Amino acid sequence: MALSNQSLLAADDLWSDILAVRNGSPLVHSITNWVVMNLNANVLLAAGASPVMAHAHEEVQDMVRIAQALVLNIGTLEPYWVQSMTLAMVAAKARGIPVVLDPVGAGATPYRNQTLETLLEAGHPTVIRGNGSEIMSTANAAIKTRGVDSSASANDALDAAQALANRTQGVVSVSGETDHILDAHGRMARLNNGHVWMTRITGVGCSLTALIGAFCAVQPDAWRATTAAMALMSIAGERAAEQAQSQGLGVGTMAALLLDNLQGLTQSEFLARLKLDLG
Repeated sequence: MALSNQSLLAADDLWSDILAVRNGSPLVHSITNWVVMNLNANVLLAAGASPVMAHAHEEVQDMVRIAQALVLNIGTLEPYWVQSMTLAMVAAKARGIPVVLDPVGAGATPYRNQTLETLLEAGHPTVIRGNGSEIMSTANAAIKTRGVDSSASANDALDAAQALANRTQGVVSVSGETDHILDAHGRMARLNNGHVWMTRITGVGCSLTALIGAFCAVQPDAWRATTAAMALMSIAGERAAEQAQSQGLGVGTMAALLLDNLQGLTQSEFLARLKLDLG
């Protein structure tokens, strides 16, 4: 485990947030995309949180009123859902609960960019998480996005991520080979856990965004909460891939083992594997 000696954030702090999710079972309201709903819900349940997914205009604001966090994902857009997200965002900001935004495919089409601007105008998210291309596009940087895959590295996106954090006064997380979590106060965390097979299972990144919502519900410091959520997911994915490979199996087995590790990861395993640098 690599941890900056100058940091005020210790590995044990991240573990305490994992336990807070497991023990607190926060209710996370997700307006997400059709492709990832099942995995999103299962990831939240495995980590100890409680998922709810509602997008009807008639109930979306009421659902926000009983949730501890709101997660918005623009993966499969259409106008009805955009209005649902906007209504939910306004309600969440009025209540003061955290909002986590996943700008899936940002930059791929003008409609996605327009939707992101609509959501950012409705209320600044507490956390924005995406790959390098998505973060650069959300920050209005010129970058080519190929579907939901990134054509920019996490490092390429750091300046754009900082500008976006300054705009929203929130946290921005850039997923990549090295994950970066930064905020408007200049704090930076870098995580070097994970496995390439995590990119071969549909919805892992979207489910990570939902998991961040659960951690923000129990930890008021959104930067710390985001770091803890990403550490849990990346270590769980790392172990799941290794376990599948040891059996001579592939990503289908890994997907099930990912849920097992989110549920059963121990403190000793977490601390032994964590590769975190700060500052």
